[in-house]
Amino acid sequence: MNPDGDQRDGAGSDPPARVDAHLVAGGKYHDIDFARGELLGLLAEHPHVRVTVWPDYEAADAICEGAFLVSYTCDVRPSAKAQETITEWVRGGGRWVALHGTNAALDLGKPHGVESPRVFPTWAQTLGSQFIAHPPIQPYPVEIADPAHWLVADIEPFDTDDELYLMEYHDRDALQTLLQTRWQGNARGFAESDWTDGDDTHLIQYVRPLGQGAVLYNTLGHCRGHWDMAPVLAYYPTIERCSWTKPQYYELLRRTIRWALGESG
Repeated sequence: MNPDGDQRDGAGSDPPARVDAHLVAGGKYHDIDFARGELLGLLAEHPHVRVTVWPDYEAADAICEGAFLVSYTCDVRPSAKAQETITEWVRGGGRWVALHGTNAALDLGKPHGVESPRVFPTWAQTLGSQFIAHPPIQPYPVEIADPAHWLVADIEPFDTDDELYLMEYHDRDALQTLLQTRWQGNARGFAESDWTDGDDTHLIQYVRPLGQGAVLYNTLGHCRGHWDMAPVLAYYPTIERCSWTKPQYYELLRRTIRWALGESG
């Protein structure tokens, strides 16, 4: 018992078993420190989950020894070996919560704008998508695509001020769409900027089944601080927190962690 008379975590006849998990948080153009801290705080709500943190995916063998993986990265390009190892882990039953720029490879400073090179086909196939562009950050509606699914049930549609991810999908018919939005227009600043034709539906959160395991992808959660655009800019004038200001986003993240732990409702 603690001094206030409460039973300590793990005390009693049947404490939860320890779960080892991994968080990969690293990359460019984002406030990785902020995202890492917020995600560790959410994971800490489950005291039996013990988390190892990595800046990239190259310790793939160690990462795949964990029960689940959470990632928040941008322009982190895994080696072919790391891609293959993590893909096979998912196929074998692993659960991976992939957030925001995990599917992004970016080449800045190109003649026609930011390019999104197709440099990790295995990665994109495993994740079910690759980031291509986004329009300027502005409010847009988040629609609940499958209101009966427990991961989004009873969450009201909401507006968020975030990067709206425009993506190239892989195995599109296999993706279980949970959140989406609709948009057509110009993603100025990107080499592939014309999004005025074709399907106007863009996935925000989905589950990508793969073998015995699955990836849960959520594109929300852009964040940037003053020093996160180096060496492009030495000092970025605006602190951006986007969906991190939304209680709905935190509820979605809490449910994804429960999903990663194997819960189904």
